[in-house]
Amino acid sequence: MTPERRTDRLVMRQWTDADLEPFAVMNADPEVMEHFPAPLTREASDALAARARAGLEANGWGLWAVEVDGRFAGFTGLARPTWDTSLVEVGWRLARWAWGHGYATEAARAALAVGFEEVGLTEIVSFTAVGNERSRAVMRRIGMTRDPADDFDYPTIPQGHPLRRSVLYRIRSSSWTGSGSGSQA
Repeated sequence: MTPERRTDRLVMRQWTDADLEPFAVMNADPEVMEHFPAPLTREASDALAARARAGLEANGWGLWAVEVDGRFAGFTGLARPTWDTSLVEVGWRLARWAWGHGYATEAARAALAVGFEEVGLTEIVSFTAVGNERSRAVMRRIGMTRDPADDFDYPTIPQGHPLRRSVLYRIRSSSWTGSGSGSQA
């Protein structure tokens, strides 16, 4: 499997050293990180990029760096949560300048296509803090559905923290209708 993917407007690709600085700036932005316990330090941001890079090298799929018109915009892709490796989630994080253009939806659809059509997954989930309506809207746009009985307390966020309660959305391969995003390898 080739780790690079293209959609009509995006390049989803392997990480480069040039991505580290804009990724760190994005991860330090309190607005981007509003639905996470805290912004990331430079060291934590670099470590996340290194794990994403290694995952793509090992599997040919994972968390891709996303590029818009040659500019680093963030990431999207598939990952196994460390607290439950039986799951595969689709996730995204984009710089504020990339919000509101449909990039997260477009990239997430391409990631779902890889998961279902190439990797052969039977189900992909996504989750976020209850109040993260932007991400919840992306989940609905890509065909995911929510059963409130599946909502959970995020295991690494302390009890009493306002972001601990999470909503879980899912999509099964049997209801996947294709990428619809101009995705191409």
